[in-house]
Amino acid sequence: MRLRNVKNAKERIEKSEFVIHNPVEYKHHFQKLFLNSNPIHIEIGTGKGQFLYEMARKYSTINFIGIEKYESILIRAIEKVEKNPLPNLKFICMDAKNIDTVFEKEISCIYLNFSDPWPKKRHANRRLTSPIFLNLYENLFAREKRIIQKTDNPILFESSLLHFSQFGYTFLELSFDLEHTTIENIETEYEQKFKQKGMNIYYVNVYKK
Repeated sequence: MRLRNVKNAKERIEKSEFVIHNPVEYKHHFQKLFLNSNPIHIEIGTGKGQFLYEMARKYSTINFIGIEKYESILIRAIEKVEKNPLPNLKFICMDAKNIDTVFEKEISCIYLNFSDPWPKKRHANRRLTSPIFLNLYENLFAREKRIIQKTDNPILFESSLLHFSQFGYTFLELSFDLEHTTIENIETEYEQKFKQKGMNIYYVNVYKK
């Protein structure tokens, strides 16, 4: 996918009240940001923000943080919130490989929606469900560990299932065709496009104490 540059995206993000500008300063102190001690759910690769916005709107007693490294994409998510602000939704502009500098034992759930599949074997370690990233996530969770993934890519999904199993996760929900299940689902922008093309959506919800 070619990333279209959005003019002044960086400047607009830097001025946005919906962005956590110095996230490292809130490590262990996110209750001061949200003014409550509700559970924190994060989405890594939040894209244009449709999924996380709808989640935050539906679940007001959960604090949601979207992680996105591309400014020209993140600004679209911010625009959604600017139109209809939600107190339990914030964003961070950063690379996920540095996520442990921001969170430690304070996350309840991680969402991985249509992450870059990195299909070539030599790039497998860049996948967000590779052992490198699963190790990184271990210390982010407050208590129990929960990861929910959706993808259109069978290679990524297969490797994810393998690595979740190797890391001791229990499979709570699993589908190779999410559309034809009763699993509760809030769609992303990508997901809607894939469904229109008749593509299967792969889904897994894993858990570990």
